[in-house]
Amino acid sequence: MPAEQELIQQLTDLALSLGADKAQVIRVADISFSEEFRRLCEMNSCGLYGQCWMCPPDVGEINELMAEAQTFSRALVYQTIGRLEDSFDIEGMLAAGERHNALVEEIRRQSAAIRLAETLHLGSGGCSICPRCAKRDQQPCRFPERAVASLEAYGVNVYDLANISGMKYINGENTVTYFGAVLFNFRSE
Repeated sequence: MPAEQELIQQLTDLALSLGADKAQVIRVADISFSEEFRRLCEMNSCGLYGQCWMCPPDVGEINELMAEAQTFSRALVYQTIGRLEDSFDIEGMLAAGERHNALVEEIRRQSAAIRLAETLHLGSGGCSICPRCAKRDQQPCRFPERAVASLEAYGVNVYDLANISGMKYINGENTVTYFGAVLFNFRSE
């Protein structure tokens, strides 16, 4: 349908114009989901397990989240590639992550103007809308309409996601790559 192709192009153009290095719309049915990614979260290597409303275990039960994601027909997958001074450039990695998270927020905000039935925005790592998640103070989420969970929290195999989207998971020496996605359904008219 021409209208659907136009919406796909608008989403792709939006992501690229806001700073994504690559963007591609794929079918959600082609995305690989697995409970194993929740187990990685439970190992708490990022330090956010139980510390953020949009991270496990508080974001929701993994099978329910995977089922929710699979109710969508398409996904805009986008990536940002941060350049690093060397492989030990932690500051560069953090700065690239902040740029990516700002992109996720801006895509969420601006994509609301595109006529889609519903959307689910997923980012990289835990939600970064607030400098300190209200969860840490046992308070409710301050911005539930803006909060973004990670692809991994929903069981998405990001390595496979990169491949089916025609993107590289690793983009060379002295780079760090982050992924985000907007899962969506077309508005029926």
